[in-house]
Amino acid sequence: MVLEGHEIKSIKNGKVSIKGSYVKIIGNEAWLVGAIISPYQPKNTPPEYDPQRSRKLLLKKSELRYLIGKSQEAGLALISLKIYDKNGLAKLEIGIGKGKKKYDKREAIKKREVERKIKKGQY
Repeated sequence: MVLEGHEIKSIKNGKVSIKGSYVKIIGNEAWLVGAIISPYQPKNTPPEYDPQRSRKLLLKKSELRYLIGKSQEAGLALISLKIYDKNGLAKLEIGIGKGKKKYDKREAIKKREVERKIKKGQY
């Protein structure tokens, strides 16, 4: 990932959240969208710093071609799974996710409604 100095320090301290973030392919480049890297020292952070900005991912050409192919397939999405530091570098683990089918969603909604009724004491 392309990061600023204080961002890598924040990652090493665990001040990062990738909940709801994903990888997007824009112009033959991979970008991490939606990750939040909190400031390392909030009082020393530059005023124009945006903790939720998109960050470019540094990948080999073969990895990038593979991800571009998978992202263009119908129903597949690139999801960020884990972020960690290794030998002073920030690494991102990327997964390929497949969305739920319509019938799976109906089952999940039905199960949620039954649990809600049980909690209210209607059953």
